[in-house]
Amino acid sequence: MTLGGNDPSGGAGLVADITTIVSLGCHPAPVVTALTVQDTHNVHALLPVEPAQLLAQARAVLDDMPVAAIKIGLIGSAENAGALHTLLATYPDIPVVLDPILAAGGGTELASPKLLDTLRTLLLPLVTILTPNSVEARRLAPEADTLEACAMALLEYGCRYVLITGGHESTGEVINTCHGNNRLLESYRWARLPGHHHGSGCTLAAAIAALLAQGQELEWAALSSVVRRAQDYTWHALQASHRLGGGQLLPNRLFWASTHRGSV
Repeated sequence: MTLGGNDPSGGAGLVADITTIVSLGCHPAPVVTALTVQDTHNVHALLPVEPAQLLAQARAVLDDMPVAAIKIGLIGSAENAGALHTLLATYPDIPVVLDPILAAGGGTELASPKLLDTLRTLLLPLVTILTPNSVEARRLAPEADTLEACAMALLEYGCRYVLITGGHESTGEVINTCHGNNRLLESYRWARLPGHHHGSGCTLAAAIAALLAQGQELEWAALSSVVRRAQDYTWHALQASHRLGGGQLLPNRLFWASTHRGSV
């Protein structure tokens, strides 16, 4: 099950999640948290659904289908975050991957201070894997002076693992780091690709959720292969990106099946 916003450009949000999940061999069950007005440049309007509508969508599926993993992206409002806390607390055995979308790639703010506080206090204790980029990690843990300190602070809030992605840093390679058990578990280095990509964080988190849904254990000895495989899939989707609009590149999440790219 993936909970997120609808992006009419198809680059991020639920469309990105659905394509990723299908590409990795799972069935997606999408729950709309918000409608957006956006293109490949930026988000121009955010229209959250009502918390009761969010819960009704999710419960209809959870009561009917064997959901094996939950992925959360754009939440839309602090009230929706509270509703998600209620939902996740009812299903404590389903692993949760949270991509904390706090701002659009074009800069539009997507998370109020109240939503940030609700994320920290109500949702992070129920999250299996948190996947912030470095900017999001610093916003969620503003008291920390390094990215490793951010990860430790986020673990203190209660999530089990924190995978911080380094695409926004100035390093030659993209360096991602995964933390758990109050320590750095593994560091990953990926060749930095040219351009800016729309929906890379959605792709990574959805890939982790899809692989978790296939019965992976949550102890690090088994989970490490899931985290690495999801990053590898995401890197190849970004490498195969195409330009369909005037802004950011759109990842090709079906890169392995595509012989022609560039058409809407």
